[in-house]
Amino acid sequence: LPAMKMLLSLFALLSAALFANAAPPTCYSRVLSLSKEITESFKELQTSKATDSCLETLPRLYLDIHNYCVLAKLRDFVAYPRCERVLEVSELKEKARSLYTIMISYCRRDLVFLTDDCSVLENPALPPIEPS
Repeated sequence: LPAMKMLLSLFALLSAALFANAAPPTCYSRVLSLSKEITESFKELQTSKATDSCLETLPRLYLDIHNYCVLAKLRDFVAYPRCERVLEVSELKEKARSLYTIMISYCRRDLVFLTDDCSVLENPALPPIEPS
């Protein structure tokens, strides 16, 4: 009987841990994951074998959601007039548009910008700061 109680207690503890990990994403976590996804997709696009000339002139897309300048960066990228015929660029623009919308409307009050250094987004030296 004591072994059964211990087994039930262990089961309850593991269930609680799984439930805690199943919590819905916060606005911040959604913005962080989408910005990483966009940055990675852009890197893949730049290193792909695509030879479309518009890719050479496409604005750099390095995102740090802790930098206030990221909003202007997203606007500029989405408004870039070329490359509509490249499917991957159109998809990337749509993701960037979604991120911008989430940041300025749904998560506006949840985000904290740590800097407004626009040059860092043009020439990133280090990966973006991630809180522990």
